[in-house]
Amino acid sequence: MYATMTLPQLKRVPPGAWTAFTWLVVTIYPTLLVGRDGATAWFTSIAMGGHSATHRDWNMVTAAALVALAGSALLTRRPLAGLALLIIASVGVTNGWSAGSQFPPLQFLSADIALLVITATRPRRTAHIAAAMLIGVLVGHVGMVPRTDTTDAQGAVLLAVIAWLIGRSMHQSREHAEQLGAQAAARAVTAERLRIARELHDMVAHTMGIVALQAGAARRVIDTQPARARGALGEIETASRETLSGLRRMLGALRQPEDGSDAEPALMEPGPGLANVDRLASTTTAAGVRVDVRWSGEQRALPPEIDMSAFRIIQEAVTNVVRHADATACQVSIDCQESELTIEVLDRGHRHPHGRTAGSGFGLVGMRERVDLLHGEFSAGPLPEGGFRVAARLPVPEGVR
Repeated sequence: MYATMTLPQLKRVPPGAWTAFTWLVVTIYPTLLVGRDGATAWFTSIAMGGHSATHRDWNMVTAAALVALAGSALLTRRPLAGLALLIIASVGVTNGWSAGSQFPPLQFLSADIALLVITATRPRRTAHIAAAMLIGVLVGHVGMVPRTDTTDAQGAVLLAVIAWLIGRSMHQSREHAEQLGAQAAARAVTAERLRIARELHDMVAHTMGIVALQAGAARRVIDTQPARARGALGEIETASRETLSGLRRMLGALRQPEDGSDAEPALMEPGPGLANVDRLASTTTAAGVRVDVRWSGEQRALPPEIDMSAFRIIQEAVTNVVRHADATACQVSIDCQESELTIEVLDRGHRHPHGRTAGSGFGLVGMRERVDLLHGEFSAGPLPEGGFRVAARLPVPEGVR
Protein backbone atom coordinates (compact mmCIF):
# COMPACT_ATOMS: atom_id res chain seq x y z
CA MET A 1 0.00 0.00 0.00
CA TYR A 2 1.19 3.52 -0.71
CA ALA A 3 1.91 5.57 2.40
CA THR A 4 -0.40 8.50 3.14
CA MET A 5 1.28 11.55 4.58
CA THR A 6 -0.34 13.03 7.69
CA LEU A 7 0.41 16.48 9.02
CA PRO A 8 1.48 16.98 12.65
CA GLN A 9 -1.35 17.79 15.05
CA LEU A 10 -0.46 21.48 15.39
CA LYS A 11 -0.26 22.00 11.62
CA ARG A 12 -3.76 20.58 11.17
CA VAL A 13 -5.24 23.50 13.14
CA PRO A 14 -6.41 26.21 10.69
CA PRO A 15 -4.89 29.70 11.06
CA GLY A 16 -8.27 31.15 11.98
CA ALA A 17 -8.44 28.93 15.06
CA TRP A 18 -5.08 30.26 16.24
CA THR A 19 -6.10 33.90 15.80
CA ALA A 20 -9.45 33.34 17.54
CA PHE A 21 -7.82 31.50 20.43
CA THR A 22 -5.15 34.20 20.79
CA TRP A 23 -7.68 37.03 20.72
CA LEU A 24 -9.89 35.40 23.34
CA VAL A 25 -6.96 34.61 25.65
CA VAL A 26 -5.56 38.14 25.42
CA THR A 27 -9.02 39.59 26.05
CA ILE A 28 -10.28 37.23 28.75
CA TYR A 29 -7.06 37.09 30.78
CA PRO A 30 -7.36 40.73 32.03
CA THR A 31 -10.98 40.01 32.94
CA LEU A 32 -9.95 37.11 35.12
CA LEU A 33 -7.07 39.12 36.53
CA VAL A 34 -9.02 42.29 37.35
CA GLY A 35 -12.42 40.85 38.17
CA ARG A 36 -15.97 41.54 37.13
CA ASP A 37 -15.27 45.14 36.11
CA GLY A 38 -14.30 43.80 32.69
CA ALA A 39 -11.41 43.82 30.28
CA THR A 40 -11.85 47.43 29.22
CA ALA A 41 -11.37 48.61 32.79
CA TRP A 42 -7.96 47.03 32.78
CA PHE A 43 -7.06 48.28 29.30
CA THR A 44 -8.16 51.88 29.91
CA SER A 45 -7.50 52.26 33.60
CA ILE A 46 -4.70 54.73 32.97
CA ALA A 47 -6.70 56.82 30.50
CA MET A 48 -9.78 56.88 32.78
CA GLY A 49 -7.87 57.81 35.90
CA GLY A 50 -8.58 54.53 37.63
CA HIS A 51 -12.42 54.65 37.25
CA SER A 52 -14.18 51.32 36.76
CA ALA A 53 -15.74 50.37 33.46
CA THR A 54 -19.45 50.80 32.82
CA HIS A 55 -21.91 48.13 31.67
CA ARG A 56 -21.54 49.49 28.16
CA ASP A 57 -17.95 48.20 28.13
CA TRP A 58 -19.21 44.63 28.33
CA ASN A 59 -21.37 45.20 25.26
CA MET A 60 -18.32 46.58 23.46
CA VAL A 61 -16.19 43.59 24.44
CA THR A 62 -18.93 41.17 23.33
CA ALA A 63 -19.35 42.91 19.97
CA ALA A 64 -15.60 43.02 19.45
CA ALA A 65 -15.38 39.30 20.23
CA LEU A 66 -18.01 38.51 17.60
CA VAL A 67 -16.15 40.65 15.05
CA ALA A 68 -12.85 38.94 15.90
CA LEU A 69 -14.38 35.47 15.54
CA ALA A 70 -15.87 36.47 12.18
CA GLY A 71 -12.49 37.74 11.04
CA SER A 72 -10.83 34.50 12.13
CA ALA A 73 -13.39 32.48 10.17
CA LEU A 74 -12.72 34.54 7.02
CA LEU A 75 -8.94 34.39 7.33
CA THR A 76 -8.49 31.32 5.11
CA ARG A 77 -10.97 32.24 2.36
CA ARG A 78 -10.69 36.04 2.37
CA PRO A 79 -7.50 36.90 4.25
CA LEU A 80 -7.59 40.68 3.84
CA ALA A 81 -11.19 40.91 5.03
CA GLY A 82 -10.41 38.65 7.96
CA LEU A 83 -7.41 40.77 8.97
CA ALA A 84 -9.48 43.95 8.70
CA LEU A 85 -12.09 42.52 11.09
CA LEU A 86 -9.40 41.48 13.56
CA ILE A 87 -7.95 45.00 13.50
CA ILE A 88 -11.40 46.51 14.05
CA ALA A 89 -12.07 44.17 16.97
CA SER A 90 -8.72 44.99 18.59
CA VAL A 91 -9.25 48.73 18.18
CA GLY A 92 -12.80 48.49 19.50
CA VAL A 93 -12.04 46.51 22.63
CA THR A 94 -9.25 48.88 23.67
CA ASN A 95 -11.30 52.03 22.98
CA GLY A 96 -8.04 53.09 21.46
CA TRP A 97 -9.03 56.20 19.55
CA SER A 98 -9.79 58.15 22.72
CA ALA A 99 -7.38 60.97 23.42
CA GLY A 100 -4.43 59.84 25.45
CA SER A 101 -5.39 56.14 25.33
CA GLN A 102 -3.00 53.32 24.49
CA PHE A 103 -3.07 50.28 22.23
CA PRO A 104 -1.91 47.38 24.43
CA PRO A 105 0.56 45.52 22.16
CA LEU A 106 -0.75 42.10 23.14
CA GLN A 107 -4.31 42.98 22.10
CA PHE A 108 -3.05 43.10 18.50
CA LEU A 109 -1.29 39.75 18.81
CA SER A 110 -4.07 37.95 16.91
CA ALA A 111 -3.77 40.50 14.07
CA ASP A 112 0.00 39.99 14.11
CA ILE A 113 -0.50 36.22 13.73
CA ALA A 114 -2.92 36.84 10.86
CA LEU A 115 -0.33 39.09 9.17
CA LEU A 116 2.33 36.39 9.61
CA VAL A 117 0.07 33.73 8.07
CA ILE A 118 -0.93 35.95 5.14
CA THR A 119 2.69 36.91 4.42
CA ALA A 120 3.85 33.29 4.62
CA THR A 121 1.12 31.73 2.47
CA ARG A 122 -0.26 34.39 0.13
CA PRO A 123 1.19 36.21 -2.90
CA ARG A 124 3.50 39.13 -2.29
CA ARG A 125 0.92 41.75 -3.31
CA THR A 126 -1.62 40.45 -0.77
CA ALA A 127 1.07 40.35 1.92
CA HIS A 128 2.05 43.96 1.24
CA ILE A 129 -1.58 45.13 1.49
CA ALA A 130 -2.02 43.26 4.76
CA ALA A 131 1.17 44.77 6.21
CA ALA A 132 0.11 48.25 5.13
CA MET A 133 -3.31 47.79 6.80
CA LEU A 134 -2.02 46.69 10.21
CA ILE A 135 1.18 48.70 10.44
CA GLY A 136 -0.60 51.77 9.02
CA VAL A 137 -3.22 51.65 11.78
CA LEU A 138 -0.59 51.26 14.48
CA VAL A 139 1.71 53.97 13.08
CA GLY A 140 -1.29 56.30 12.80
CA HIS A 141 -2.02 55.72 16.45
CA VAL A 142 1.58 56.60 17.38
CA GLY A 143 0.97 60.06 15.97
CA MET A 144 -2.26 60.49 17.95
CA VAL A 145 -0.94 59.93 21.46
CA PRO A 146 1.29 62.25 23.48
CA ARG A 147 4.99 61.73 22.84
CA THR A 148 5.52 60.71 26.44
CA ASP A 149 3.00 57.85 26.09
CA THR A 150 4.14 56.19 22.84
CA THR A 151 5.99 53.24 24.36
CA ASP A 152 3.15 50.73 24.09
CA ALA A 153 2.12 51.99 20.65
CA GLN A 154 5.66 51.65 19.38
CA GLY A 155 5.83 48.15 20.89
CA ALA A 156 2.68 47.22 18.94
CA VAL A 157 4.28 48.49 15.71
CA LEU A 158 7.45 46.53 16.46
CA LEU A 159 5.50 43.30 16.99
CA ALA A 160 3.69 43.80 13.67
CA VAL A 161 6.97 44.39 11.82
CA ILE A 162 8.49 41.27 13.40
CA ALA A 163 5.43 39.23 12.37
CA TRP A 164 5.77 40.47 8.78
CA LEU A 165 9.51 39.67 8.71
CA ILE A 166 8.94 36.14 10.05
CA GLY A 167 6.15 35.53 7.54
CA ARG A 168 8.33 36.83 4.70
CA SER A 169 11.16 34.51 5.75
CA MET A 170 8.76 31.54 5.88
CA HIS A 171 7.42 32.44 2.43
CA GLN A 172 10.91 32.59 0.94
CA SER A 173 11.84 29.28 2.59
CA ARG A 174 8.74 27.62 1.17
CA GLU A 175 9.44 29.00 -2.32
CA HIS A 176 13.01 27.73 -2.10
CA ALA A 177 11.83 24.29 -0.95
CA GLU A 178 9.30 24.14 -3.79
CA GLN A 179 11.98 25.12 -6.28
CA LEU A 180 14.33 22.43 -4.97
CA GLY A 181 11.50 19.90 -5.10
CA ALA A 182 10.67 20.82 -8.69
CA GLN A 183 14.32 20.53 -9.68
CA ALA A 184 14.63 17.17 -7.94
CA ALA A 185 11.46 15.94 -9.66
CA ALA A 186 12.77 17.10 -13.03
CA ARG A 187 16.08 15.33 -12.43
CA ALA A 188 14.25 12.18 -11.40
CA VAL A 189 12.10 12.28 -14.54
CA THR A 190 15.17 12.82 -16.72
CA ALA A 191 17.04 9.99 -15.01
CA GLU A 192 14.07 7.66 -15.46
CA ARG A 193 13.74 8.60 -19.13
CA LEU A 194 17.42 7.88 -19.65
CA ARG A 195 17.11 4.55 -17.84
CA ILE A 196 14.16 3.52 -20.00
CA ALA A 197 15.97 4.69 -23.13
CA ARG A 198 19.03 2.62 -22.20
CA GLU A 199 16.96 -0.48 -21.52
CA LEU A 200 15.00 -0.14 -24.77
CA HIS A 201 18.14 0.52 -26.78
CA ASP A 202 20.09 -2.37 -25.29
CA MET A 203 17.16 -4.76 -25.55
CA VAL A 204 16.01 -3.89 -29.07
CA ALA A 205 19.35 -3.08 -30.70
CA HIS A 206 20.87 -6.44 -29.84
CA THR A 207 17.81 -8.36 -31.00
CA MET A 208 17.59 -6.45 -34.28
CA GLY A 209 21.29 -7.09 -34.91
CA ILE A 210 20.80 -10.84 -34.41
CA VAL A 211 17.63 -10.81 -36.52
CA ALA A 212 19.44 -9.00 -39.35
CA LEU A 213 22.30 -11.52 -39.35
CA GLN A 214 20.03 -14.56 -39.18
CA ALA A 215 17.69 -13.19 -41.83
CA GLY A 216 20.63 -12.54 -44.16
CA ALA A 217 21.97 -16.05 -43.58
CA ALA A 218 18.54 -17.59 -44.18
CA ARG A 219 18.09 -15.63 -47.40
CA ARG A 220 21.42 -16.84 -48.77
CA VAL A 221 20.88 -20.56 -48.03
CA ILE A 222 17.10 -20.94 -48.25
CA ASP A 223 17.34 -22.61 -51.68
CA THR A 224 20.46 -24.69 -51.14
CA GLN A 225 20.29 -25.50 -47.40
CA PRO A 226 16.64 -25.41 -46.24
CA ALA A 227 17.48 -26.96 -42.85
CA ARG A 228 19.98 -24.19 -42.04
CA ALA A 229 17.47 -21.57 -43.17
CA ARG A 230 14.83 -23.08 -40.88
CA GLY A 231 17.31 -22.93 -37.97
CA ALA A 232 18.02 -19.26 -38.68
CA LEU A 233 14.31 -18.49 -38.81
CA GLY A 234 13.87 -20.32 -35.51
CA GLU A 235 16.56 -18.13 -33.94
CA ILE A 236 14.79 -15.07 -35.29
CA GLU A 237 11.50 -16.24 -33.77
CA THR A 238 13.10 -16.97 -30.37
CA ALA A 239 14.92 -13.63 -30.19
CA SER A 240 11.81 -11.74 -31.26
CA ARG A 241 9.62 -13.46 -28.66
CA GLU A 242 12.09 -12.81 -25.86
CA THR A 243 12.38 -9.14 -26.76
CA LEU A 244 8.61 -8.78 -27.05
CA SER A 245 8.20 -10.34 -23.62
CA GLY A 246 10.75 -7.92 -22.16
CA LEU A 247 8.98 -4.95 -23.76
CA ARG A 248 5.65 -6.08 -22.34
CA ARG A 249 7.13 -6.34 -18.83
CA MET A 250 8.63 -2.87 -19.14
CA LEU A 251 5.43 -1.31 -20.46
CA GLY A 252 3.41 -3.04 -17.76
CA ALA A 253 5.65 -1.58 -15.07
CA LEU A 254 5.40 1.89 -16.64
CA ARG A 255 1.61 1.79 -16.78
CA GLN A 256 1.08 0.42 -13.28
CA PRO A 257 1.30 3.67 -11.21
CA GLU A 258 -1.17 5.48 -13.49
CA ASP A 259 -4.26 3.56 -12.39
CA GLY A 260 -4.63 5.72 -9.26
CA SER A 261 -5.44 2.75 -7.03
CA ASP A 262 -3.84 1.85 -3.75
CA ALA A 263 -3.08 -1.67 -4.89
CA GLU A 264 0.43 -3.01 -4.57
CA PRO A 265 2.27 -2.23 -7.84
CA ALA A 266 3.36 -5.19 -9.93
CA LEU A 267 7.04 -5.97 -9.66
CA MET A 268 9.15 -6.35 -12.77
CA GLU A 269 10.95 -9.63 -13.20
CA PRO A 270 14.66 -9.42 -12.47
CA GLY A 271 16.66 -8.19 -15.44
CA PRO A 272 19.36 -10.24 -17.14
CA GLY A 273 22.77 -10.57 -15.53
CA LEU A 274 26.17 -12.10 -16.11
CA ALA A 275 24.59 -15.55 -15.91
CA ASN A 276 23.11 -14.79 -19.35
CA VAL A 277 26.48 -14.03 -20.98
CA ASP A 278 27.02 -17.61 -22.18
CA ARG A 279 23.60 -17.64 -23.80
CA LEU A 280 24.33 -14.26 -25.42
CA ALA A 281 27.58 -15.71 -26.76
CA SER A 282 25.89 -18.80 -28.20
CA THR A 283 23.14 -16.75 -29.85
CA THR A 284 25.61 -14.34 -31.42
CA THR A 285 27.86 -17.19 -32.52
CA ALA A 286 24.90 -18.90 -34.17
CA ALA A 287 24.23 -15.63 -36.01
CA GLY A 288 27.73 -15.69 -37.54
CA VAL A 289 30.00 -13.79 -35.12
CA ARG A 290 31.88 -16.06 -32.71
CA VAL A 291 32.03 -14.78 -29.13
CA ASP A 292 34.81 -16.13 -26.92
CA VAL A 293 34.00 -15.61 -23.21
CA ARG A 294 36.87 -15.72 -20.72
CA TRP A 295 36.23 -15.67 -16.99
CA SER A 296 38.80 -14.92 -14.31
CA GLY A 297 38.56 -14.43 -10.59
CA GLU A 298 35.79 -15.81 -8.39
CA GLN A 299 32.32 -15.91 -9.89
CA ARG A 300 29.93 -14.86 -7.14
CA ALA A 301 26.64 -13.09 -6.53
CA LEU A 302 26.74 -9.38 -7.29
CA PRO A 303 24.29 -6.56 -6.47
CA PRO A 304 21.44 -6.56 -9.04
CA GLU A 305 22.33 -3.13 -10.44
CA ILE A 306 25.97 -4.14 -11.04
CA ASP A 307 25.03 -7.56 -12.42
CA MET A 308 22.50 -6.17 -14.90
CA SER A 309 24.67 -3.19 -15.93
CA ALA A 310 27.63 -5.48 -16.59
CA PHE A 311 25.51 -7.70 -18.82
CA ARG A 312 24.04 -4.72 -20.70
CA ILE A 313 27.51 -3.32 -21.35
CA ILE A 314 28.68 -6.65 -22.75
CA GLN A 315 25.49 -7.02 -24.78
CA GLU A 316 25.82 -3.55 -26.32
CA ALA A 317 29.52 -4.00 -27.05
CA VAL A 318 28.85 -7.34 -28.79
CA THR A 319 25.95 -5.76 -30.69
CA ASN A 320 28.29 -3.04 -31.96
CA VAL A 321 30.69 -5.73 -33.15
CA VAL A 322 27.87 -7.42 -35.05
CA ARG A 323 26.53 -4.21 -36.57
CA HIS A 324 29.58 -2.04 -37.16
CA ALA A 325 32.70 -4.22 -37.41
CA ASP A 326 33.79 -6.47 -40.25
CA ALA A 327 34.77 -9.10 -37.71
CA THR A 328 34.00 -12.78 -37.49
CA ALA A 329 34.85 -13.04 -33.79
CA CYS A 330 35.26 -11.02 -30.62
CA GLN A 331 36.59 -11.70 -27.17
CA VAL A 332 34.74 -10.96 -23.90
CA SER A 333 36.85 -10.94 -20.71
CA ILE A 334 35.18 -10.80 -17.28
CA ASP A 335 37.38 -10.43 -14.20
CA CYS A 336 35.61 -10.75 -10.84
CA GLN A 337 37.83 -9.44 -8.06
CA GLU A 338 36.99 -8.79 -4.43
CA SER A 339 36.59 -5.02 -4.79
CA GLU A 340 35.75 -4.56 -8.47
CA LEU A 341 34.39 -6.13 -11.62
CA THR A 342 36.32 -5.55 -14.85
CA ILE A 343 34.85 -6.08 -18.33
CA GLU A 344 36.64 -5.95 -21.67
CA VAL A 345 35.30 -6.62 -25.18
CA LEU A 346 37.84 -6.79 -28.04
CA ASP A 347 37.48 -7.35 -31.75
CA ARG A 348 39.95 -7.26 -34.62
CA GLY A 349 37.61 -6.04 -37.30
CA HIS A 350 37.41 -2.79 -39.22
CA ARG A 351 34.64 -0.27 -38.54
CA HIS A 352 32.29 0.66 -41.35
CA PRO A 353 32.96 4.08 -42.87
CA HIS A 354 29.83 5.42 -41.16
CA GLY A 355 30.07 3.27 -38.06
CA ARG A 356 30.45 4.33 -34.47
CA THR A 357 33.58 6.05 -33.25
CA ALA A 358 34.74 6.52 -29.70
CA GLY A 359 32.21 8.52 -27.74
CA SER A 360 29.50 8.62 -30.45
CA GLY A 361 26.24 6.75 -30.80
CA PHE A 362 23.52 6.02 -28.25
CA GLY A 363 25.05 2.65 -27.41
CA LEU A 364 28.36 4.07 -26.18
CA VAL A 365 26.55 6.91 -24.40
CA GLY A 366 24.29 4.41 -22.64
CA MET A 367 27.24 2.27 -21.55
CA ARG A 368 29.06 5.31 -20.20
CA GLU A 369 25.96 6.43 -18.29
CA ARG A 370 25.58 3.00 -16.70
CA VAL A 371 29.19 3.03 -15.53
CA ASP A 372 28.97 6.62 -14.25
CA LEU A 373 25.88 5.79 -12.20
CA LEU A 374 27.87 3.04 -10.48
CA HIS A 375 30.91 5.34 -9.96
CA GLY A 376 33.09 3.23 -12.22
CA GLU A 377 35.45 3.85 -15.13
CA PHE A 378 34.68 3.42 -18.82
CA SER A 379 36.69 3.64 -22.02
CA ALA A 380 35.98 2.81 -25.63
CA GLY A 381 37.99 3.37 -28.76
CA PRO A 382 39.90 1.87 -31.68
CA LEU A 383 43.15 0.00 -31.14
CA PRO A 384 46.40 1.06 -32.85
CA GLU A 385 46.86 -2.37 -34.43
CA GLY A 386 43.25 -2.45 -35.62
CA GLY A 387 40.00 -3.42 -34.01
CA PHE A 388 38.01 -1.87 -31.21
CA ARG A 389 38.09 -2.12 -27.43
CA VAL A 390 35.39 -1.48 -24.82
CA ALA A 391 36.44 -1.62 -21.17
CA ALA A 392 34.59 -0.93 -17.92
CA ARG A 393 35.52 -1.17 -14.27
CA LEU A 394 32.66 -1.36 -11.76
CA PRO A 395 33.45 -1.08 -8.03
CA VAL A 396 31.78 -3.64 -5.78
CA PRO A 397 30.47 -2.32 -2.41
CA GLU A 398 32.09 -3.68 0.70
CA GLY A 399 28.83 -5.16 1.98
CA VAL A 400 28.81 -7.83 -0.75
CA ARG A 401 32.52 -8.72 -0.77
